[in-house]
Amino acid sequence: MIIVHYLNNSRAHRILWLLEELGLAYEVKTYQRGPDMRAPASLKAVHPLGKSPVIEDGGRIIAESGAIIEYLVETYGEGRGLKPAAGTDEALRYRYWLHYAEGSAMPLLLLKLLFLRLPGQLPFFLRPVASMIANGVQGKLVDPQLADHLAFWNSELSRDGWFAGSAFSAADIAMSFPVEAGMTRMKSMGDVSAVRRYLDAIRARPAYQQALEKGGQYDYATS
Repeated sequence: MIIVHYLNNSRAHRILWLLEELGLAYEVKTYQRGPDMRAPASLKAVHPLGKSPVIEDGGRIIAESGAIIEYLVETYGEGRGLKPAAGTDEALRYRYWLHYAEGSAMPLLLLKLLFLRLPGQLPFFLRPVASMIANGVQGKLVDPQLADHLAFWNSELSRDGWFAGSAFSAADIAMSFPVEAGMTRMKSMGDVSAVRRYLDAIRARPAYQQALEKGGQYDYATS
């Protein structure tokens, strides 16, 4: 049976969701964040970097969300419609968004989170200066780039409702966390109507809801 090492309130939700879409049996081992919001040290017994998600399957330890998604779709996804046919334009889009989710979107979102939390992590007398610096970096560097990405998502989703063509695919699962996190961290937005429709569509899927029930707390499900 597949074992999912699941950190609460994290991008690991996507892996449970994919497993539900595939109709696979799995076991969830849940880990709680510490006061510093990091994963507990016990995860290092599973993988040296102590990150989540990590899965175990047939003696294999597989880490990194994108790699896990690719592995599960290639190993168990035949006939499930979660990946476009090879050689098509949709297949190229699928590959792009699968890699974009962690390679382009997440670094910016992590920077945003870092600068949002930075002032509160410092001694009281340093917070005014830290807030000024953090707000300046966000306003001049991070937020304009995030706005570009959000507009890009909306434009792509306006084409046919999904990231890799007219059909739902694992690329939509991969992109769900960046989109949900991005929508919670951006204060001002332009036209996000297509993004909103996408969020409504993914959250209406039974597999998404089943993953929430099995994984527990996931604050981004209401962004």
